[in-house]
Amino acid sequence: METTEQEQPQEDASQQEEEAAQRTIAAAATDDEPEQSQQQERGKRKERVGVVTSDKMDKSIVVVVQRQVKHDMYDKFMRRTSKIMAHDEDNDASEGDTVGIMESRPYSKNKRWRLTEIIERAK
Repeated sequence: METTEQEQPQEDASQQEEEAAQRTIAAAATDDEPEQSQQQERGKRKERVGVVTSDKMDKSIVVVVQRQVKHDMYDKFMRRTSKIMAHDEDNDASEGDTVGIMESRPYSKNKRWRLTEIIERAK
């Protein structure tokens, strides 16, 4: 009698593991498999909006991106700016334009972003 009582919980545990494995297989089968085969998944790319400060280089622009950071001690919001070099394939953007940029492959030593859209032209 004792051996069957000890074997029964082990069998229940193995059945639960099998059921869990079947559920995960079924869930994976219901996912959109054609989309994954057509388009490889890649990590989420960062997107930023900023103002073009320089367009003097060929196929390159410098974009100033502002963000607000809360000070740890004083709880005051401070403005922080970053100058980002971005790739502008068609030399569309001009100084003063508000543009959208997206993280991309390395184009050069300093360029790792590319121009995605011109949101507003300079006046």
